[in-house]
Amino acid sequence: MRAVQIASHDGPAAVTPVDVDEPAGDGKVLIDVHAAGVTFPEVLQSRGLYQVQPPLPFVPGSEVAGVVRAAPADAAVGAGDRVAAFPGLGGFAEVVAVDPGMVFTLPDRLSFVQGAGVPMNVLTAHFALVRRGAVRSGETVLVHGAAGGVGTASIQLAKALGARVVAVVSTDDKARIASAAGADDVVPADGFKDAALKLTGGRGVDVVVDPVGGDRFTDSLRALAPEGRLLVIGFAAGEIPTVKVNRLLLKNVSVVGVGWGPFWLPRQDYLAEQWRELLPLLSAGVLDPIVGATYPLDRAADALVSMADRTAVGKVVLTVR
Repeated sequence: MRAVQIASHDGPAAVTPVDVDEPAGDGKVLIDVHAAGVTFPEVLQSRGLYQVQPPLPFVPGSEVAGVVRAAPADAAVGAGDRVAAFPGLGGFAEVVAVDPGMVFTLPDRLSFVQGAGVPMNVLTAHFALVRRGAVRSGETVLVHGAAGGVGTASIQLAKALGARVVAVVSTDDKARIASAAGADDVVPADGFKDAALKLTGGRGVDVVVDPVGGDRFTDSLRALAPEGRLLVIGFAAGEIPTVKVNRLLLKNVSVVGVGWGPFWLPRQDYLAEQWRELLPLLSAGVLDPIVGATYPLDRAADALVSMADRTAVGKVVLTVR
């Protein structure tokens, strides 16, 4: 089968299309992959910088959508079912084998390309906003990286929870994506703190969703309302920020870690719990993944480079079939 490998740590441009053997079932669900989501961890893996670094070479790809070829008798899905899945690795390929607990029925209204953007981004946003951030109706949520996969998922889910959403973007193209995702207000990254304070009458926002990190971090704290929460999801900007904890005292604010993977790995039933909560929203179109760009499997390097240089808008997806 065709697949894409990371064979060195020379960066996203160095990933290589290859022919490899199809995976065996061995108690897993075999899926004919139609689309694979591209995520920032794959950029980091290509540089040897991610916390999960398999021995070289390996096939990356943590989220897919496709059709079940075969499944164990006790699995919740069967041959012919349309599914989204979270393989963790191996998704950049024509066929992938996935643990049954990480395979989920895909609503008919979603295309495979849209479905490939659900497993990591939407479940991460759900964990961040619902479990870690405890977002309530009527609160204001500020979203950094608002045109990316996690960003657009966070906008849509925050709106579904009854929140007002302020999206932070760096370009006009990204502003259009954030608006399409449903943001109430869109502000430029340069000066976002002052813009957020103005929009909230000086009070500040209740929650900041931050998959970017870097030099925005301190201003994110300053943009919080009393008892606000800053949700730390990732560091797409590259720099891991630090915090002077006296800032937390001034307005009784919190910095909250959002480690979706470390949370569910010891309790994989949590993924099914999340999917049950999200499925009605996906089926009704309340959550409607926004795809910014698609690339054929053999152009995975181009897709990853667009993530690395932060020119990507919306969800980036590889089309496999």
